[in-house]
Amino acid sequence: MTARIFQQPKSAMQSGKAKSDVWVLEFAPADARWADPLMGWTATRDTQSQVRLTFPDKDAAQAYAAKYGIAARVHAAPVKTLKLQAYADNFR
Repeated sequence: MTARIFQQPKSAMQSGKAKSDVWVLEFAPADARWADPLMGWTATRDTQSQVRLTFPDKDAAQAYAAKYGIAARVHAAPVKTLKLQAYADNFR
């Protein structure tokens, strides 16, 4: 049972910083998915793929994984850069 720990990025429709400081522990899929023949929905037997735990910081997520013996990889948060641009640059 492996998991990954990462920081939730902003969505494309989000301009503020809400929910961007939350760290997430998400389990890696153990089984392949298949199309259900009756309904056509995607199905899996892996119930761990539905689990998504949130933590206030990276250390709390790592402590939880260590406490329960979960092998977890930490993915670093992407560097946030500002693209400073003047309105006049749109017309160059």
